Amino acid sequence: MREVYRILDANFNRAREALRVVEDCGRFALNDPAITAMAKHMRSDLKDVLAEMPADEMVTSRDTPGDIGTELTSPSEPTRSDLSDVARAACKRLSEALRTIEEYSKFVSPEKVRTLERMRYDGYTLEQRVTGRLLVRTRFADVRLYLLISGVAAGGSVRQLARAAIAGGADALQLRERGLPDAMLLAVAAELRELTDEMGRMLIINDRPDIAAIVGADGVHLGQQDLPIAEARRLLRPGALVGRSTHSVAQAQAAVTEGADYLGVGPVFRTDTKDAGEPQGPQLYRAVADAVGDVPLVPIGGINAENVSDLVDAGAVRVAVSSAVCAADDPKAAARTIRKQLPAPQAPDA
Repeated sequence: MREVYRILDANFNRAREALRVVEDCGRFALNDPAITAMAKHMRSDLKDVLAEMPADEMVTSRDTPGDIGTELTSPSEPTRSDLSDVARAACKRLSEALRTIEEYSKFVSPEKVRTLERMRYDGYTLEQRVTGRLLVRTRFADVRLYLLISGVAAGGSVRQLARAAIAGGADALQLRERGLPDAMLLAVAAELRELTDEMGRMLIINDRPDIAAIVGADGVHLGQQDLPIAEARRLLRPGALVGRSTHSVAQAQAAVTEGADYLGVGPVFRTDTKDAGEPQGPQLYRAVADAVGDVPLVPIGGINAENVSDLVDAGAVRVAVSSAVCAADDPKAAARTIRKQLPAPQAPDA
């Protein structure tokens, strides 16, 4: 049995180490309470399983100096291309280790096999969530012009407006049609999903995670009085974004703790489209940026071609606009004028 104990000991170590890598990614890189908690709970479950194994025999069977595997490595093992590569490798290592533990436990501790099988499936879910979050966040990092789109503001076809805005440089669209009946809202959302897929842009749905889930949107944007972020995520596809509107540093910090992927910050300038108190100017953006680190921020409220440079001077790399494009005689030209004033996305190796 000594060789079996060696196998179990090595794979328990692999699984614990992999979970720690994933937990640290969720905690420090993604600021995601759900991923962090899931990894932490899996580590606790693994500890409980190990407590009912012949742990002493496993440790005393360990032979690190005589392990031929310590001298073997693949050419790609010493390098990782980015954060998502690190997390994916850890998730793969976890599933492999759990499978090995499950198989060898069938004659060492068969009563734990069902628990280990469930943990292995939990590991697949954890991998899906981590990978999805990392990919979406990377994609959102390149967003510069974020358009809150409304057919009411445009006084015409939402699809035509969206197509013109994208042609002018809009990177992400947020559908914000609060007065529409649900059936009509769903139809407009589905139409925009088709268009944004076709044109390679992101689609966010305002307030309605159910509509976002049905049409397969890239995410949902929530106000201060809307659903908790964790509950909204339950309705969305894995990896979908959840943004939160914030109007102060305290609200921004609370939203980050809650797990928001990005923050709307405003109102920056006076606006007729959002009732969130008095405009606070670019200094609100600077204060929030200092408080929340690298969480993507989207300043909003009264932003147009004449004042967007004030936000760029304050450090903003993206802005949200609405009437400056939606109510313009030429939405494409209006979007282009604003987009040209925003910094270009950084190259991947920058």
